Amino acid sequence: MTKRSALGKGLGALLGDAGTPRETHEIHRIISGNPAAVSDVPLDQIVPNPWQPRASFDPEALEELTDSIRTLGIIQPLTLRKTGPASYQIISGERRYRAALAAGLRSVPAYIRQADDAAMLEMAIVENIQREDLDAIETALSFQRLIDECNLTQEAMALRVGKKRATIANYLRLLKLPEEIQKALKIGKISAGHAKALLGTDDLAQQLKLCENTIRNDWSVRQLEQKVQALSHPSAKTDAETVEELPQVFYTLAEQVGRHFNDNVAVRRNAKGGGTITIRFDNEQQVRDFLDDLKPQS
Repeated sequence: MTKRSALGKGLGALLGDAGTPRETHEIHRIISGNPAAVSDVPLDQIVPNPWQPRASFDPEALEELTDSIRTLGIIQPLTLRKTGPASYQIISGERRYRAALAAGLRSVPAYIRQADDAAMLEMAIVENIQREDLDAIETALSFQRLIDECNLTQEAMALRVGKKRATIANYLRLLKLPEEIQKALKIGKISAGHAKALLGTDDLAQQLKLCENTIRNDWSVRQLEQKVQALSHPSAKTDAETVEELPQVFYTLAEQVGRHFNDNVAVRRNAKGGGTITIRFDNEQQVRDFLDDLKPQS
């Protein structure tokens, strides 16, 4: 976890006015139809999606995409639905649409889909969840919308988005955290692993205090878990406090490796100084991505 400065007192002062995380390229997911059927659609015939799950767009990343489109054009087609003889609504690709407008394009390549309002809402939300640059709170809110507005069960969502039901349940649990903590997670002051650790106590005041201390003291996920355990199990607090805390280098190791495995990493050291590191992974691709990151950069 990168050290961050904070002025003033309280969680609000620690959070500050940080913006949203930097956006990366979208992953297009073709929902139905022939992927080769690309049409050239005038921009003045396209309107944004009123159900767009994404609430904000990073201005700097949008400007970078605009510059790229000016140079190379749009590589990845938008996905639209036809709403009239000469009108279309965005299912996915609003960021590309905005960048195309800023770049001065008159038309964009697009896949045209048929969908009613309910189906379009579901498609837009599922499409949004497939993105790589969503923060954990945005993903959790998208899952909640599928429940509230599309009447999908967690099992049905798991099939739609290709995730385990337990993963979806864990995301939804994040919405039980106080808004201040959700904001801290959203803007990157704490990680998803920290947020999950805070769910180990139901006391909202304790959650807020622990979150504040995590940001101020730059606690690792493991350190926070120990604090939560000590507060949640007073009878074990004395024992927990007498355990020799590992040197910071071990927590740094768990933090660095944990970024690739949703913080499912544990480090243990024995009395002789040796120890083990345990990694729990969700799928083979996580391991492959981790190994790719270990390769020297050319």
